[in-house]
Amino acid sequence: MQSSKFKDRTVLVTGAGSGIGAKIAEHFGLLGATVAIVDLNNVVLEAKKNELLAKGINALAYCADISNYESCKKAYAYFYNEIGFIDTLINNAGISPKHDGKPYKIWDLPPEEWNTVVNVNLNGTFNFIRILVPEMINNKFGKIINTSSVAAHAFLPIVSCHYSATKAAITGLTRHLAGELGSFNINVNAVAPGRIETPMVTAVGEEVNSMFIADTPLGRLGTPQEVADVIEFLASDQSHFVTGQVIDVSGGWLMR
Repeated sequence: MQSSKFKDRTVLVTGAGSGIGAKIAEHFGLLGATVAIVDLNNVVLEAKKNELLAKGINALAYCADISNYESCKKAYAYFYNEIGFIDTLINNAGISPKHDGKPYKIWDLPPEEWNTVVNVNLNGTFNFIRILVPEMINNKFGKIINTSSVAAHAFLPIVSCHYSATKAAITGLTRHLAGELGSFNINVNAVAPGRIETPMVTAVGEEVNSMFIADTPLGRLGTPQEVADVIEFLASDQSHFVTGQVIDVSGGWLMR
């Protein structure tokens, strides 16, 4: 169902070709926003853009490597030329490499993989913030929502240390920037998803997911829609006095 809640708002979503990012983009589009979507995989990106357009959503797409600052600048230049000021940034993209379905332990972890994950998860979050913030300051308004994880503040055996480290760094970045940018009327918050039901998550097998469900008070996996709903609040007028917060979307997993 279409809505006008975010009419006249422009929202950039990274990692929007599939999974949680795709749902976030669709959700904001159905709320009336113009959505600018970014992904490294141009095939899934174009498919998602066409899907959004077919639903009557004003959507633009640009294939970019978020770990590369110049690539992000080119994406922003394209979007700015087409739709102007982007008032909301949702840093969703991230990676968590697996090998035969399992993460590397620290003693096996190649430095190259560490650097790749840091570049995508942390530098990729920084890059679009650095590029968009000047215009947010000029317009005296902005909403930045980053993606941390429950792995930022609890041991999660199904990920490697680089993933947890980058997500903890994103939490720190979020809180610092909330203080730094508050006087410019820019809110900076984050979500920390737990186990969310996406094709990538369900592919790991029932045993791993059953383990998470057993430790989750609400007794199930989360959905991409539930993550999008929390992000909607953080991007909305109702959150103007909320900044520097990291909201767990985990079904209470950390309470166990």
